[in-house]
Amino acid sequence: MNFAGIPDEFSRLETSRIVVLPVPYDKTSTWIKGSDKGPEAIIEASANMELYDIETDSEVFRFGIYTSDPISHDSTPKKMVHSVYKLVNNYIKSGKFVVTLGGEHSVSIGSIIAHAESFSDFSVLQLDAHADIRHEYEGSIYNHACVMARVREICPYVQVGIRSMDVDEKPFMTGHHVFFAKDLYDRSEWMNDVIGQLSKNVYITLDLDVFDPSVLSSTGTPEPGGLEYYQMITLLRKVNESLNVVGFDVVELCPNPANKSSDFLAAKLVYKMLSYKFCL
Repeated sequence: MNFAGIPDEFSRLETSRIVVLPVPYDKTSTWIKGSDKGPEAIIEASANMELYDIETDSEVFRFGIYTSDPISHDSTPKKMVHSVYKLVNNYIKSGKFVVTLGGEHSVSIGSIIAHAESFSDFSVLQLDAHADIRHEYEGSIYNHACVMARVREICPYVQVGIRSMDVDEKPFMTGHHVFFAKDLYDRSEWMNDVIGQLSKNVYITLDLDVFDPSVLSSTGTPEPGGLEYYQMITLLRKVNESLNVVGFDVVELCPNPANKSSDFLAAKLVYKMLSYKFCL
């Protein structure tokens, strides 16, 4: 199935500016399993969106959106990360803008490494409820709880929406690059502060548990006190207006068959992010 259900003339690899890469991997999740079903659920929901974006007065699908075959990996997190890295790297070298769909947050590591190697003056914007900066967890440095520890080894980063962490992560959670959720809910000037901490070229990794569960509940580790939808898209628009977003991922959707609203929000968010990137 093509992302957004677009006609074949807009979904061919050769002519598409955008590639959507599904990575249905869920080997290191530690509570509710099911994020491996997330990419398929996002793509299925996307086929039911209107393709005209009111805010940007655009139809971003006309830039071409190719939906790649999923990376199905029933192996170790390290091998999965390497597989994602290789394919994303190939797409970047072919001039494509890559959107990676998880799966658990560990799928982001390979994509981030590929982008970091391809772009100078580069940083990562993490939108997440969790710090994810343990050096290793449950015997793997590629666990979903270690994503930002791997990022910290290769480039600067900014964390937004954090409201859950282990005490061992505390030493890394100080400074101007961390924006805790408790400090954001009744303010807006923080968005400019976020942009001020980022580099010219930015990769966005968006764990859907950054949202408050009242907005999006279908994720493996929901946390109260998260961001609202319009907060999120306002930030994403500002980032795109000020900086060069070179790629992004959306991860950790854990679909609930009884409630499709989270699937649709995730699909709509991907399309909105593409609209900001290509149509502002």
